[in-house]
Amino acid sequence: MPHRPEPFGLLAEFESPEALIEAARRCRAEGYRQIDAFSPFPVEGLASAIGFRERWLPFIALAGGATGGIGGYLMQWWMNALDYPINVGGRPLDAWPAFAVSAFELMVLGAVLALLLGMLALNRLPRLYHPVFNAPRFERATVDRFFLLIESEDPYFHDERTPALLERLGAVSVAEVPP
Repeated sequence: MPHRPEPFGLLAEFESPEALIEAARRCRAEGYRQIDAFSPFPVEGLASAIGFRERWLPFIALAGGATGGIGGYLMQWWMNALDYPINVGGRPLDAWPAFAVSAFELMVLGAVLALLLGMLALNRLPRLYHPVFNAPRFERATVDRFFLLIESEDPYFHDERTPALLERLGAVSVAEVPP
């Protein structure tokens, strides 16, 4: 008997955003944590219903900005005060007001680059393929349907109980997402 590969997860289809939000809340209350939702337009409250929390981007921005700003200031200070000192008009060699503007610009550049690279890494991009694209009827997620995905890696995922739960929550259809 050939081994049947475990599905990537279960995809439940809902007709309204309210039904999707309620199903996501109930799934989170049941203990499911690896949940994702898809809708044709932004749905207010959906991110909190699936348990999405911003965690790392503010810290990544702070680290990139601090690195850029401090690095820009130290680079200018090193070049002007230590590496190649030129006394112009009796001004001090390490006058910080002269370095502030370009250090600020490098702080902004560092924060933006860190955010761009951090966002790509946290979203695991560029991802050219995702198994949910092969799910039946998923193309309607961009038109008029709302989908809730429970991944099979979730500790609470069960082959019989999870589809039954999704059907009890009012799903129009529940389909396995092939790996």
